[in-house]
Order: sequence, then structure tokens, then C-alpha cells
Amino acid sequence: MTAGKPLGIQLYSVRDDIGPADLDGTLARLAALGFTHAEPYDILTDTDRLGAALRNAGLRATTAHASVVRHDETAVLDAAEALGIGTVITPYVDPATIADRAGVERLAATLNGAAERAAGRGIRIGYHNHDFEFAQQVDRTAGVAGVAGAAGVSAYESLVSLLDPAVVLEVDVYWAGVGGADVFELLPRLGDRVRFLHVVHEREPGNDRPVLGVDTAGRMAEVLALAPAVELPVVEVVAHHSDVWPLVERNAAYFLERVNA
Repeated sequence: MTAGKPLGIQLYSVRDDIGPADLDGTLARLAALGFTHAEPYDILTDTDRLGAALRNAGLRATTAHASVVRHDETAVLDAAEALGIGTVITPYVDPATIADRAGVERLAATLNGAAERAAGRGIRIGYHNHDFEFAQQVDRTAGVAGVAGAAGVSAYESLVSLLDPAVVLEVDVYWAGVGGADVFELLPRLGDRVRFLHVVHEREPGNDRPVLGVDTAGRMAEVLALAPAVELPVVEVVAHHSDVWPLVERNAAYFLERVNA
């Protein structure tokens, strides 16, 4: 990471504060904490209002979570173009759809096709992981279902091997660890295919979900150093049972100190 690197936040972190009356104030509050970028999770509902609120807050949106698997591709690209978003990232797929090699192949074909079409509009397509892509094992041959622990490779490894290099990766380091991955091995191996990172230093108190791989807690400076091609680290803090803003503020301070070191 280079000095002065911008810092983003996934707006899902503050989803309870975004509403008809609160969007402008919420984005302004994020900007005041030092975030330079916001990563929207909904660019279709009210594209014009979202764009105006981002401009008013002085926040850029160069990435967005918008699934080209679930939504109309043209509508997604139209909204991204209107907002100046250069990378549209599919954030989630139903785990059952990639439970075998054939399903992984279908997802890769969808993303590859979307990437080819989006490139004509100057937009990249990306993919964001959760835990199940690493936990689910798929057979190396098409059409054979796999189960956790069976011989084969993870759904994530299989997917990456089938994706066109034009499809960029946004690695969520927390979810990768929950799924059983060693992020400190994974990121160097993926190299410059990883253009965005989802990061979190301090999680919600009481989050006792077991990390099956290598826990990144307390080691985020090392994680950032392993991804020199990353264009934007994106903080995501999800709180279900407490006020999220103290967590957002502390995570902002932590990462701003490190990306600007």
C-alpha cells in the first residue's frame, strides 16, 4: 500500500441509518470520520438520489455491490455508469448454486460474459467472497457434487481458476478466515488479481463465530502489506445488537493510520 491510500466503507455497515431522511447525514458523517470512498450495496432503488448524496458528502463510489447474477445486467451497468462506478462486484450467490463443479462453471461463465460486455462500457466486473466458497469442496471434474472434507478443491479456488483475469477479486479477509483459508498464503498467491479488500480490525462484541483458518484479528497491517495491487481497502463493520458508530469510528481511525503511514 502506498502513502495516502484512500479508504472506503461498505454502506451495509450503516444500513440502519440510511433511509429516506438519513442518507445525506449518514454519508456526511462517514466523510467526517475520514473515509474517502463509499461502496454502495444498492445502486438500483434511487440512483439519482444516491449520486447526489455522495457528491454532497464529498465521497467517491468507485466500487459497488450489485449482482449481475440476480439483477438485470443492463440496469446494473446503467446505474454504475450514472454514478461513475468503475467496478461492479457480485457480492453473494446462493451457496447451493456452487456446491459442485458444474455450478462453479456456470457462475464463472456468467461473470466472464458480464465482464466482456461491461468492458465495452469501461466498467469492470468483480466477485466478493463469504465463508462458504472456501468451506465447500468441489470435485475437479464437472458434474460431481462435493462435500466439505472430500477430495477436491474449494469452490473459491475452482472459481478463480475459471474466471477470466478481467474479473477482479474483492477478498473479504474475515469471511475467508471463517471459511478456513489462510489469508497470508492466499493473498500473495492471488497476486494482482486482488484489487479490493474487505477489512475489519475490531468486530462487534460477542461475535464468536469461529475462524477455521487463520484469524486476521490484530494483523491487519500485515494483511494490507500483502496486497500491493489493491486499489482500495473497504471497511465493513456489521453490528446487529449494538450501536455500530463507535465501531465504525474506531475502525476508521485504525485503518487511516495504517494506510497513510
